[in-house]
Amino acid sequence: MAIKSGSQYLESLRDGRDVWMHGKRVEDVTREPGLARGAGTLADFIDRQQEAGLLDRMTFVENGERYPMSFLLPRSAEDVRRRGAACYEWARWSNGMLGRTPDYKNASVTAFAGAAEFLNENGGAVDFAANMRAYYEEARGRDYVLTHTLVNPQFNAELARQGRSSPEVALKAVKETDAGIVVNGARLLATLGPLANEIEVFPSTLLKASEENVPFAFAFTLPIDTPGLRMICRDTYDSGKSTFDAPLASRFEEMDAVVVFDNVLIPWERVFMYGDPLLCNRAFAETNAVVHMMHQVACGKLAKAEFVVGLLCAMARASGKDRDMNVKGQIAQAMWIAETVRALLFSAEQQPEQDKWGLYIPQRRPLDTSRNLFPRLYPKLIETVHMIGSSSLVATPCESDFGNDIAGDVERYFQQVNLDSRDRVALFRLAHDVAVSGFGNRQVLYERFFFGPQNVMASIYYDLYDKDEMMDRVGELLAST
Repeated sequence: MAIKSGSQYLESLRDGRDVWMHGKRVEDVTREPGLARGAGTLADFIDRQQEAGLLDRMTFVENGERYPMSFLLPRSAEDVRRRGAACYEWARWSNGMLGRTPDYKNASVTAFAGAAEFLNENGGAVDFAANMRAYYEEARGRDYVLTHTLVNPQFNAELARQGRSSPEVALKAVKETDAGIVVNGARLLATLGPLANEIEVFPSTLLKASEENVPFAFAFTLPIDTPGLRMICRDTYDSGKSTFDAPLASRFEEMDAVVVFDNVLIPWERVFMYGDPLLCNRAFAETNAVVHMMHQVACGKLAKAEFVVGLLCAMARASGKDRDMNVKGQIAQAMWIAETVRALLFSAEQQPEQDKWGLYIPQRRPLDTSRNLFPRLYPKLIETVHMIGSSSLVATPCESDFGNDIAGDVERYFQQVNLDSRDRVALFRLAHDVAVSGFGNRQVLYERFFFGPQNVMASIYYDLYDKDEMMDRVGELLAST
């Protein structure tokens, strides 16, 4: 089938999946208030990548079939940049506000397929590498929309600090059969889960290489409608408001869900790692899946930072604050954030390296720097929206107020020097959705913890950083005195 159409994507979600939201089971996620418009947005994006002016940027042809660019195995430096251009285009369509677009997990599956021999490192009866390659062909051939879940629920924080899982709640293998493994427990948090075709369940947080952690060490994929798989959603941020009143939440609700596995059978052909905690811990780094995922993320963060800069400039111009030196200085700091992300992405894409699997990857250090900086910088961007917007962020009548008995008041009292009242209200309702609403605050939380706790990420960055040459220079100077 290769690339789906938007309508085919929506039809693929009508499969009887077990999704719960607002205290009841959802009969059809494509029609459920609070989910349907997010599904519709993604369907529109899927169609958009096939438009004449975008087709060659967003897709590639292999053996006569056309596939999404995120499934391209990068065999040259130019392939790295082609993938980056497609990821950035995907991100621009939502201005980075739809975080879990399909290209994110496609990057992971593609990386694991390209480095599949890693999965057979310790031998065994199951050919995990063949399973991974076959799944890559299936996923790209059927153009799956994937979600994933990595984190076990926390029952005992002390166990987590020790690199151990809490057996009371953590997803674990409870049985082996000729057909596959049976798993039971829960995982969080599957972003886009109710609107995906399949879920990738890969290694959780670092596991201590001990016998007690063997049941928690696995990687597999499953269709969302698999019997025994249930998703429990948070409240939706799409409350049914118009796109004028809630310009982001009405379009880009991607939903997060806790995933419960009630003695679910995972067929052996869908298992890619099993029973080896150390191998699981090494998987993302040694296959370079983490680098390809960071590449997609950096493209998205650039689009998001640019959008916030544009919003800040529009807010300042509306009121004439763009002539104020202090306001210019605040917005300049936001510009620096966007340009820092841009420079790091450019550096990574212009210095690709061939890995031991024969694939090209962007240089890791700039991407790793970006993924450590952005969780700290995005809240600063939102703080700047607060400071520039001030009370205008809540002085926001709704769309219907322009057509009722108080329309004259709204037209008169909500205009600004450079915007009429309707355009001014629309602008600041957008700013409210970015920086004040539940949707906007979820974005801040999402960015803070996208790749994990910031102290953990910083510690990993320190350990991976090539420090020796710099320390040698210090030693040389001291030796010369």
